[in-house]
Amino acid sequence: MATSASERKSFFNRIGGKEQGEEPAEMTFFDHIEELRWHIIRSLVVWLVAAILIFVYIDWVYDTIILAPTFPTFFTYGALCRFGNWLHLGNSFCMPVIVINFQVTEVNGTFTSAINIAMIGGVIVAFPYIFWELWRFIKPALSPKEKKYGQNSIFFVSICFFTGAVFGYYLLAPFTFNFLASFTLGKSAMIQYRPSINDYVDSLTNLILGCGIAFELPVLAFVLAKIGIVTGAMLKKYFKFAFVIILVVAAVITPSPDWTSQFLVAIPLVLLYWVSILLASSVDRKKAKEAKEWS
Repeated sequence: MATSASERKSFFNRIGGKEQGEEPAEMTFFDHIEELRWHIIRSLVVWLVAAILIFVYIDWVYDTIILAPTFPTFFTYGALCRFGNWLHLGNSFCMPVIVINFQVTEVNGTFTSAINIAMIGGVIVAFPYIFWELWRFIKPALSPKEKKYGQNSIFFVSICFFTGAVFGYYLLAPFTFNFLASFTLGKSAMIQYRPSINDYVDSLTNLILGCGIAFELPVLAFVLAKIGIVTGAMLKKYFKFAFVIILVVAAVITPSPDWTSQFLVAIPLVLLYWVSILLASSVDRKKAKEAKEWS
């Protein structure tokens, strides 16, 4: 059924305003901007507080969290090695100990790294609150049924984001840094692997944030399925292409051409894609059931 002009106007009037059943009020464009401004300000305040706390304890964060993937005692190295032995695959999952000697090439290099760590860390810590503010802004424009579907969205979106961040930190980061540190160009001894600390911090935070965002794929698939852009059948149809892309990504980031290492990285990404298919398919079934009831 087509949406009338009055219904569209009501939708935009409710964004950022009072929820349905709470003294509906006409909101102008500038009222929306003002409401959005306060949501942004509150999000920025929470992010800033989190960033300041991280900066206050920057030494602990740097030594315990940031540098951990470069230590031979990092949890992932021992866990993967024990897992490979448990599967009777020998040392297939064991990665060689990497030695990275960082350098600072700028006068303000260490300070800039500390600021970057605090800012990105603040985004990660404050992510649930930031999304909550976004939800509060759009919630008044939703119908009761849409609110029911989205009432657990903050928890689900946050779980997906933090799961992706953990995946990037504990799995992708060790594989990536191990591969890059062991990769050689030619046989000349004149080349020494001494990355800058800023480059390392940027690479690590990009992996964490990138995986956190990538793990929102099920949420994105659910939303796109709700508005009719994708379907479960469509995602199944293109799975073979997605699978090839996943294998290529896994082959690039793993430290060796051994298939077991590539499989270990690829399987979570494949599972993530199939979760998206299941969510989209569930939406398709609900739509089909509702259409049958209305017919």
